[in-house]
Amino acid sequence: MPDLILHRNLSDPDGFYADLMAVHEGLTKAESDALTARLVLILANHIGSRDVLNAALQAARETASHPPADA
Repeated sequence: MPDLILHRNLSDPDGFYADLMAVHEGLTKAESDALTARLVLILANHIGSRDVLNAALQAARETASHPPADA
């Protein structure tokens, strides 16, 4: 399995979260869901590695009902 960074790695996680929430502001649920899907695909394309993406999918699925302690 490829190395996947799961610890906090953003220099300003609160700022990014605020930006993420702001980009959804004023959108309907359907528009917001579509924006999230486009963002995921854009980031997946940027990452480019199917192995890394599959590791991320697995990590997200594993933490869906049990978020990591540092999240």
